[in-house]
Amino acid sequence: MDWDALTQRAQTLAQEPFRANSDKLPDTLANITYDQLRDIRFNTDQSLWRSSNLPFEAQFFHLGLYQTEPVRIHELLPDGRVNHLPYRRADFNVGKNTFDTSAWGDLGHAGFRLHYPLNGQAYKDELAVFQGASYFRALGAGQGYGLSARGLAIDTVGGSGEEFPRFSEFWLQRPAADAQEVTVFALLESPRATGAYRFVIRPGQQTTTTVSARVFLRAGAGPVNTLGMAPLTSMFLSGENQALPSDFRPEVHDSDGLMIASGSGEWLWRPLQRPKAVTVSSFTLQNPRGFGLMQRDRSFANYEDVEARYERRPSAWIKPLGDWGNGRVELVQLPTPDETHDNIVAYWVPAQLPAAGQPLELSYELAWQGDAQQRPPASWVTQTRRGYGYSKLSAAEQASQPQYVIDFAGPALDALPANAPVKAVITADANGRVLQTLAYPNPATRTWRVTVRVARVDPAQPVELRAFLQHNNDTVSETWTHLLLPE
Repeated sequence: MDWDALTQRAQTLAQEPFRANSDKLPDTLANITYDQLRDIRFNTDQSLWRSSNLPFEAQFFHLGLYQTEPVRIHELLPDGRVNHLPYRRADFNVGKNTFDTSAWGDLGHAGFRLHYPLNGQAYKDELAVFQGASYFRALGAGQGYGLSARGLAIDTVGGSGEEFPRFSEFWLQRPAADAQEVTVFALLESPRATGAYRFVIRPGQQTTTTVSARVFLRAGAGPVNTLGMAPLTSMFLSGENQALPSDFRPEVHDSDGLMIASGSGEWLWRPLQRPKAVTVSSFTLQNPRGFGLMQRDRSFANYEDVEARYERRPSAWIKPLGDWGNGRVELVQLPTPDETHDNIVAYWVPAQLPAAGQPLELSYELAWQGDAQQRPPASWVTQTRRGYGYSKLSAAEQASQPQYVIDFAGPALDALPANAPVKAVITADANGRVLQTLAYPNPATRTWRVTVRVARVDPAQPVELRAFLQHNNDTVSETWTHLLLPE
């Protein structure tokens, strides 16, 4: 199996009707409890490539409970041969479970994880995981898992309901003894699409996953309303812009904003929110330079969560390789009752869908970033806060005229003299009226602060706000683009 052969297989499958997975789990696995599944552990001494003392290793996940659809996993050998990696009971310690496994055969696996000495040579840390539908995620040095990526998103909102394509088969390329990267191939299948995927994972302080995708729409399948390429999935419950008074933690989120670098050179920052209803925002672009769900707040004091350690969770920055043409970045924000549910999705939607059976080809670099992360070249938003301090406005006026306090920092602002004439350029769409704006230096943090007060025309509708800093005729910051949600 190579890249072209995998592409041909995906294209051939796209000409055939979708066949749902016919493998049925044994009843003992289909009815397993959460605690029973947690008691099943992979025997690490059986890790793929461990006996050869290679820099990377692979371990496998057991099927059961939520993971009921098996994936087939193979090893690609240096001479081109394919070695199937079957399910083996001996690879797992089932703990206190007393399963009769005699009739199980080759069940397949629920997914796999890759290991590498990311934080020191004494131990191979968990580097990347592929498990569930087309989900995958990775870590850089010193990071903890947070947001996830996906291979493809179909009709996340609208249409006849979301479809979750899944990686049904994987090929792990055996690395060389001195390898600094590892390659994974995957076949994607769903009722309306197929795809060939290649992932080249290079670990480091910033682990990068170079993704190549060739996606085909199935002939004769239903129409696709929204084809989401390079999708990211995250969680936002609360932040400085949307506090939870009942929670002792100042913020709870895996990501706090969507950042976009447009093809024209403008940088956008959209603070994330937890809405009361499904909210979709679109940013029309031509040949974007990048987009990502970012975790800018990197201090423990932002979260005060000893267990979750949200300050260690990575940002995910997507850099297109080649021209992506016309399309849009779409941000979907969903209501959520708590932090256990992912409620944020962002992806690229190409302006034109391919004809059935014809490839839509896209390549990008996905960087899993920690404290050192992608920033706009001029300056950027460090925090967004909503509310008033002392004010002569009544409670009713404050509710109908919300105020935002936005801080900016970065080299373009640092280079300005103390008395530089910096102004805030702030606009609202037709449903908002900007009542007051102010820009001034904050000597405590050596940043610039902007305050803006706005009134809604129709309280039942959202308001789009935009703000950036200008020095003389030069733009010296990214653009803060915020959605004031309806009451």
